[in-house]
Amino acid sequence: MCHSERSLAPYPPVRGALGAVGDLELTARDGTRFAAYRAEPALPTGRGIVILPDVRGLHPFYKDLAARFAEAGLVAIAMDYYGRTAPAGERNDAFDYKPHLERTTPESIAEDARACVDDLRRHLRGTSPAVYSVGFCFGGASSWRLSGEGLGLAGCIGFYGGQPMRRAGPAIPRMTAPILMLLAGNDATPKAEFEEFAQRVREQGVEVQAMTYDGAPHSFFDRTSAEHAAACTDAWHRMLAFTERNIPPPPRR
Repeated sequence: MCHSERSLAPYPPVRGALGAVGDLELTARDGTRFAAYRAEPALPTGRGIVILPDVRGLHPFYKDLAARFAEAGLVAIAMDYYGRTAPAGERNDAFDYKPHLERTTPESIAEDARACVDDLRRHLRGTSPAVYSVGFCFGGASSWRLSGEGLGLAGCIGFYGGQPMRRAGPAIPRMTAPILMLLAGNDATPKAEFEEFAQRVREQGVEVQAMTYDGAPHSFFDRTSAEHAAACTDAWHRMLAFTERNIPPPPRR
């Protein structure tokens, strides 16, 4: 488990005004309805991002993070994983996620992410939309896996990303979108497993950037942890540079 109800998403290095924010319900192609939260910047930049939370699903931390991405200029949607198995409701610290987590599949997560991507592209109409994913822990590896799920993403970012070979490794042969790995130096998954995953992806001809924050714990990306403020700021700079550099060119007419 990553963030608690006391956690708050770090502020981006440059903060613009927020536009519309709020809860919504999206529908996957199999008819599943699931909860999400959208935050829009007052001045869009043509970029959007899907936020894949940790194991609790649409926890308050990730709604807060969506607003922070919107302040940075990206339309952001934080998604829930449990529309197929859990009643609608708050995914706070009291939510018993374990029986529902066991019933998720990479395919169901990808289909729900696809609904989020489609919604973002509708909101980015009239631009050359660049849509990314970012995830945390369970969601970090799930975000990297989306590089191989045919969603047309411009890049896939993951924090922590526990057990990447098991969770994202099967999709490596299909991966096309660049990957950014933001890793905690003091984490449960061995560093060698992240290195193996990155090397395997690079062997497919897909770009991988990886940054390990030495001494930082799992869940360091939290503005209530002042001792990790420098790592949070650096992670923001890397994410924003990644999204700006990987914007696809406008389609030829």
